[in-house]
Amino acid sequence: MKNADKIRLHAREKYVQPARARKQTRFSIRAGDVVRDLSLTDHTPAVCSALKTREFLRENGVRLVEWSGPPSGKSTTVIYTYEFVDAQRLPVGQEDAWTQLRGALKDVFAELGGGEAYLRNERANFYTSREKE
Repeated sequence: MKNADKIRLHAREKYVQPARARKQTRFSIRAGDVVRDLSLTDHTPAVCSALKTREFLRENGVRLVEWSGPPSGKSTTVIYTYEFVDAQRLPVGQEDAWTQLRGALKDVFAELGGGEAYLRNERANFYTSREKE
């Protein structure tokens, strides 16, 4: 088993699953704790990388909300904060205004061929034929 797999498995068993069992919406993992637990003293960058990979996020149904630490992002002091993406949502009306608006034009853009196609068309037709000359 590769180190990255060991790191992701350890993080899932020690942090993700207990947080989910406690019905937390957010939880944090300190890279140094994982380094110590797995005795990966010289592998801190690998730990930091494994804790923010798409694979780790997808496997556990979480998203990386924020991280704190030095600018390099490769230190035992780095703390990653995650949020469960499959956590139950508030009923409509109790969500904040931004959350209610999110995705409001999704169907409209789909009818127009997607957001990118819509923007291309708008840019192409921005100027009238007289203005183009």
